[in-house]
Amino acid sequence: MTDTDEDLPALTITCEACGTETSVPFDEVEATIEAHNERQHDGEPVAEIDPAVKSRLQDLLAEEMGLLD
Repeated sequence: MTDTDEDLPALTITCEACGTETSVPFDEVEATIEAHNERQHDGEPVAEIDPAVKSRLQDLLAEEMGLLD
């Protein structure tokens, strides 16, 4: 089974320095974070995927890969 763009979730990007939070389509996350950090923070990696979401994704991936067995 393959995922289509409609099957992929939106992810929340947060920037504590700016006090912003935005939801973007999964396939736009990397470009959105990079553009924000370039524009607002001179390329410093400040904005990121919401830490709670990132942690949950890591857990799901580890489970799917059988790393938690």
